[in-house]
Amino acid sequence: MRDLISNLRLIRGAKQTLSGVTANNSALIDRRGFSSLTVYLETGTVTDAGTSAGFTMKLQHSDSTLGTSFVDVTDAELVHGSSTLYTVTVTSDSDDDILAGGVGYIGGKRYVRAVITGTTLTAADVFILAALGHPAQAPTTTVGATTAST
Repeated sequence: MRDLISNLRLIRGAKQTLSGVTANNSALIDRRGFSSLTVYLETGTVTDAGTSAGFTMKLQHSDSTLGTSFVDVTDAELVHGSSTLYTVTVTSDSDDDILAGGVGYIGGKRYVRAVITGTTLTAADVFILAALGHPAQAPTTTVGATTAST
């Protein structure tokens, strides 16, 4: 099929509240049955992006749901040409309610999660949006769910 509704699953993660330099891990995105994934960072309210470096989203992956088994995705496992290549960074306090950017994943692990880390004084609400594509079999629903790590 050539239409997107039969070949795409969108997953919106729960709201994450960033505070300072504490890293926030998203729920796990289960890639089973899909061969492509792009993870987007959406902002809610950005009270303070933090220092000039702002806050940043990167990806980690694993074949297990065990939280300690996740490792950073390497450059070779990311799509070159994603909106910001390897990470998404927000540096402006006025970047409320925007799609800040996305990272394309081409690695082979089953589970992927976003890790969003702030800098000094960061205070913001953020969400991830995962777009899963190229299914082995077209999904029957277009909105999926994330998986909690153990």
